[in-house]
Amino acid sequence: MDTVSNQTRAGSSTTRQEQPLRSPFPHLDVAQWHFPKFAHKHAQIINVNEAHDEKLSRGAKIADAVASTVGSWPFIIIQSLVLLSWIILNVVGWIKAWDPYPFILLNLALSFQAAYAAPFVMMSQNRQAQKDRLTAENDYLTDCKGEEELRNVMEHLDHQDHMIIQLLEHIEAQHERIEALHQLILQRLEQAPAEVVKSALTIDAPSSHLAADQQQ
Repeated sequence: MDTVSNQTRAGSSTTRQEQPLRSPFPHLDVAQWHFPKFAHKHAQIINVNEAHDEKLSRGAKIADAVASTVGSWPFIIIQSLVLLSWIILNVVGWIKAWDPYPFILLNLALSFQAAYAAPFVMMSQNRQAQKDRLTAENDYLTDCKGEEELRNVMEHLDHQDHMIIQLLEHIEAQHERIEALHQLILQRLEQAPAEVVKSALTIDAPSSHLAADQQQ
C-alpha cells in the first residue's frame, strides 16, 4: 500500500510539475507568464596552476628550480661573497695565488655559469608564457560565461518589467470600470423616482437592523 501511495504521489507530483503556469488574469498574455529557460552550456572553469603543474616534466621542474634559485637574493649574496673572497685571496696572496690578476680562471667560471644559467632561465620563461596563455584563455572563457549569465539576468528582468506593466494596465482598466459603474449607479439613483429610492432604503433598513441584532 505504501508503495502504491508513493507511486501515486510521485505520479501526481510529476503531473503537477508538467502543468503550465496559469495566469491569475486569464485575459492577459499567458505566454508572457512563462520565464525563458537558459541552458548553462559553458566550458568548465579550471585551476590554471594545477593544470599547468600536472603537465610539467621532471626536466621542466628542474629548470624552474634552477631559474628560481639563480633569481633569488640568497644566490646573489652567496655568489658575491665567493667572488669577493676569490679576488681578495688572489690579490693579497696569503695563499699561493692560483688565479692572479686579471682573474682568467674566475672569468672562465663565470662564463660557464652564464652559459648554463641562461638556457634554464629561458626555458622557465617559455613555460611561464604558456601558463600566461592558459590563464588568458581561462579568463576569456570566464568573461564569456559571465556575459551570458548577465544577458540571461537582463532578459529575466525585462520579462518581469513586461509582466508588471501588464498588471498595472489591468489594474488601471479595472479601476476605470469601477469608476464608470459608480457613476452609472449615481446617475440611475438620480433618475429614479423618490418613491423607488425610499422603498429601496426601507428594504435595506430591516436587513441592516437584523445584522446588528445578530452581532449583539
